[in-house]
Amino acid sequence: MVKKLFHFLFVSLLISSIFLTGCTAINTGKNTQEATTKNKNEKIVVGFSIGTTKQERWQKEVDIAKKFAADHGFTLLVQSCEEDPNKQIQQVQNMLSQGIDALLISAQDGDSSGVVVKMAHDAGVPVVAYDRLVRNGDLDYYLTFDNEKIGELQAKALVEKYPKGNYISILGGPEDNNAHLIKNGQEKVLKPYIDKGDIKIVTQQWSKGWDPTEAMKNTENGLTAANNNVVAVLASNDGTAGGAIQALQAQGLAGKVGVSGQDADIAALQRIVAGTQTSTVYKPTQILNTTAMELIYNLAKGDKKAVQNMVSGNIQHGHVGKVNNGTKDVTTFLMDVTTVTKDNIMSTIIKDGFHTMD
Repeated sequence: MVKKLFHFLFVSLLISSIFLTGCTAINTGKNTQEATTKNKNEKIVVGFSIGTTKQERWQKEVDIAKKFAADHGFTLLVQSCEEDPNKQIQQVQNMLSQGIDALLISAQDGDSSGVVVKMAHDAGVPVVAYDRLVRNGDLDYYLTFDNEKIGELQAKALVEKYPKGNYISILGGPEDNNAHLIKNGQEKVLKPYIDKGDIKIVTQQWSKGWDPTEAMKNTENGLTAANNNVVAVLASNDGTAGGAIQALQAQGLAGKVGVSGQDADIAALQRIVAGTQTSTVYKPTQILNTTAMELIYNLAKGDKKAVQNMVSGNIQHGHVGKVNNGTKDVTTFLMDVTTVTKDNIMSTIIKDGFHTMD
């Protein structure tokens, strides 16, 4: 760690003008070139870089990760760039200067984050992408949900109730690879209905940053184009679903038009119970997060046997596969997902303790 620290303190003198600007940090407490096994008395430090803490999901993610770190006795540095990809790169530089042993990153912009992998590898630090793929870099591992499956479940939940009519398609952030995979899954299910002429997509628009306000405007555009003759809004997550439902409410259509989602946010579950949202997709982030923290911890302490055991497929509630990021086929942990409707909230979300009845 001393060698890494010296190296990055030297580099920091050259790039100090951008090095420490705008960091939002929370402190709890190698390239598969795995990190060298650490002395038992030497404290392990893991960096966790995320894109936002504004969404309910990511607030929960930080809490889960902090608890894992506390339970396992290592230091976790968490930094949120609040949707600024340039700030995220600066924050990673900051964490590397502090001598982190491994980096877990949820990239705000998958295309521009490839440089982060090179910076980390130059310091002998392994990098794991968390939920959002880092493209065009020699990434070590990737953990996510099966995003095409999410898109399929969203579309299936709607076509089962609304097999004919006009649909508005509200996509996620174009900068997020997951949004494209979700779109692929949605279209796989919708294609037969579209080909038969049963379903027509009247408008399809991206919502940059998964912004609910942008989703509301996109829904308004669709309603205008179809003269309010719409049976369903295929919204790509619960935030965009919320924006879509605002637009529907303004036209007196909330509860009359089907709306999909994902993330199982509390607000979305309340809307499902109230009848204004049809479904969401439950992604057990507790499982994804804990699996990621276990992997990054094993990498940080150089436990190659434990890492290989996980890579061999010894994980619960998912499987190991490959995802190409433009540079390589990255070993990827793909976790299972579930459709949630009014009929199974109790047997999924509440049973797992993801949310309570309070």
